[in-house]
Amino acid sequence: MDLSKIFIKNACPAKMGGQAVLEGIMMKGEKKIALAVRAPGGEIVLDVEDAKLQSKWMKIPLIRGVVAFIGSLVTGTKILMKSADILEEYDDEPGEAGRFESWINDKLGSKRAWNLMMYLSMILALAFTIGVFIILPTGVVNLIGLVTDSVFWLNFAEGAVRIGLFVLYVWGISFMGEIKRVFQFHGAEHKTIHCFENGLALTPENCRQFPTLHPRCGTSFLMFVFIIAFALHFLLGWPNLFLRILSRLLLLPVIAGLSYELLRWAGRSDNIVVKVLSLPGLYLQKITTKEPDDSQLEVAIAAIHAVQAETDAAESELRTAASAGKTGAQGEADGAGAEPQEASGEAAGETQIEANRTVSELRAEQTGELCE
Repeated sequence: MDLSKIFIKNACPAKMGGQAVLEGIMMKGEKKIALAVRAPGGEIVLDVEDAKLQSKWMKIPLIRGVVAFIGSLVTGTKILMKSADILEEYDDEPGEAGRFESWINDKLGSKRAWNLMMYLSMILALAFTIGVFIILPTGVVNLIGLVTDSVFWLNFAEGAVRIGLFVLYVWGISFMGEIKRVFQFHGAEHKTIHCFENGLALTPENCRQFPTLHPRCGTSFLMFVFIIAFALHFLLGWPNLFLRILSRLLLLPVIAGLSYELLRWAGRSDNIVVKVLSLPGLYLQKITTKEPDDSQLEVAIAAIHAVQAETDAAESELRTAASAGKTGAQGEADGAGAEPQEASGEAAGETQIEANRTVSELRAEQTGELCE
């Protein structure tokens, strides 16, 4: 794994995050949330809404991790359901509503029924996660207590089983057709954000040269959660099964807060410590991201454009100026007698990335601030 292509030097981290959904991508900026979906007919359908004002809790370390996690869960479920609705709406042969869905719509109305289904989906997802990745591992390892009473090995076994179950689960669903498509859109999201953060014009050709892995991915956040939980659980010893389950649940907000702070740090830094800590999440991203095709990159580009349309135009101009400035400098060098050389596709891509890394410098000149 070439970490220099993932932790790209002097790239300007964007205040933007995304999520792959059914046949599309959601991008969330400071002011807008955009959902771009490739409809069955081939057109890209956009749904743009205002982002909620940032909570005051998001300024408090550790607590903001819990707030961000809950917000992401709610927004993610809502966007996923909305993408399914768009696909159904634009389908030439939409399926008929089931009996339960029809009954709920008749009793509550379509809007309330939709909200009910969203919250039920969240509750089921949380129940599945708690049951499979919290209760099951500690329950299974409880049997090992018949063999050893070593607190260290019991906690170690629980952590190993938990991480193993999660990796096997993600690996298993990656073979499902629809999930594989979602993972391709996940890769498109990362490539497009890399392209944007490096000041290149958002085109499929430019996006294609970047990796599908990104240091600020939610997959890395999940791995941080498992690793931090692995460490913290050692501090609690090995009480009885009920107390273990209770302690694991009560520690979740603490683990989420620490994981969020670690992810923020990893997104802003590229030192050796960050790279080592990020490796588990990056390797997991090799499963949760797949190489996208150009049609999927176009969807990701449309989502970013929709988010940026009403955000800070000055920053977009800085990125364009960075690209134009480097292009002009290159043109002068060529005009001075430099002999053009043919480069391989990979080498040419690396040259183009290097030629567009002055965004943070231009921002510092015009605003007096360095790109975070």
